Amino acid sequence: MRQRPLSPHATVYRFQYTMIGSFAHRVSGLALSAGLLVFVAWLAAAAGGWGSYAAAVALLSGPFAKGVLALWLLAFCYHFFNGIRHLAWDLVFGLEKREARRSYRMAIIATLALFAALAWLLFARGGATP
Repeated sequence: MRQRPLSPHATVYRFQYTMIGSFAHRVSGLALSAGLLVFVAWLAAAAGGWGSYAAAVALLSGPFAKGVLALWLLAFCYHFFNGIRHLAWDLVFGLEKREARRSYRMAIIATLALFAALAWLLFARGGATP
């Protein structure tokens, strides 16, 4: 008897752009969940007093942490716009192949534009300092 997958498997399907979009949406959701833990740790440090807050800020001000924060920001932007796209699909808009491709391109362009603007505001301009 021939071995068959128990359910549809990634190797059964032809590679398509929708696979990238779906996978990226899931990965960005996981990244946002992990980033939420960092945010909660930062809030806990702020509630813990000046010493713990200063230590957290010092840790989050390093180049590695800033890179991770930038990736978290990119994940947020992508998840936000792709989530709007999914909401449109739930309302039965943009399900045709041509419209789905166009909405994916628009989500990527909007993601990169918002990320560039926010990254400039947060990193290049120096954050909240005037």
